[in-house]
Amino acid sequence: MKMPPFKLHMPTSIDEAIEIAKQMHSKEEEFDWVAGGTDLLPNYKWHLNSKKNVISLAKISQLTELSKTHIGAMVRLQDLADSELTHPVLAKSANSIASIMIRRSGTVGGNICLDTRCYWYNQTEDWRESIEWCHKCDCGTGADCRVIPNQNTLCVATYQADLAPVLMCMGARVHLISISGKREMLLNDFFELDGMKKNKLLPGELLTHITIPKETLQWEGDYQKLRQRESWDFPEAGVAVLWKKEGEKLKQLRVATTGLESIPGYHEDISSELVKDWNGNESIKILSEQIRKAVKPVQNTWYTPSYRRKMVKVLTKRACKGLLGE
Repeated sequence: MKMPPFKLHMPTSIDEAIEIAKQMHSKEEEFDWVAGGTDLLPNYKWHLNSKKNVISLAKISQLTELSKTHIGAMVRLQDLADSELTHPVLAKSANSIASIMIRRSGTVGGNICLDTRCYWYNQTEDWRESIEWCHKCDCGTGADCRVIPNQNTLCVATYQADLAPVLMCMGARVHLISISGKREMLLNDFFELDGMKKNKLLPGELLTHITIPKETLQWEGDYQKLRQRESWDFPEAGVAVLWKKEGEKLKQLRVATTGLESIPGYHEDISSELVKDWNGNESIKILSEQIRKAVKPVQNTWYTPSYRRKMVKVLTKRACKGLLGE
């Protein structure tokens, strides 16, 4: 498939990148940021919402910093998985992404800001044209959503990235910069329930790094994932569970899910309520059933919504095994 033409900009600092973005904004020219390119470039080949300008972050060394509490947006996924500084559960989720070749190119920022996916959308231009397009990439036709017919006001494409649920459970914050200045927010508040908008990034805004609170670095947990193959595939469902114990007593518990809706789910209300009267295996059964009921997958990935919901219950139980000393 032929890549559409675009102009590539290669800044060497964050300030230079923002200056280029400012120039694009003043000319009313659209652009995309590109990190590892493992998602954006295939989408461009499929002519999915391509832009005439692309600003690469590959040469900005400021974005590659990695410590226990700081993860730069350009940290490669494989480096995150291999680093002794990475929390074990976060390392496990990073190591579950795609294949090693993809992880050596893909980045943390790219994974967090991953475009939502749908099997009506992530296809070639010829294929999409044959079904008269879809709401997420309608090519100006005003096409309806193919998943929920007869409406073109909401996109239900699915968020299928692995790092977000673990980082949400760790209380991570995202740090953003644009021509309007800097801001930060909890990762839990970063996503927006719309398959087209995806998150709260403003036009031309850039995610520079993620910070993790020191107090969650000692938490234990697990990440479990459902996918079609052992490598390469996006999660059809993913469950992260992290907890803090004092002796044998459970003090805090957090659960987050991915691959099930247009945003990752953070289920603090369910988990915090169960901590009060935690009863080991019985509480895990209740937790897994409540998480199953809470998620709302739709028919836009390869496994059926009913199967994915059933597997969420299974994955939650598996992720909680460490709470039983298993």
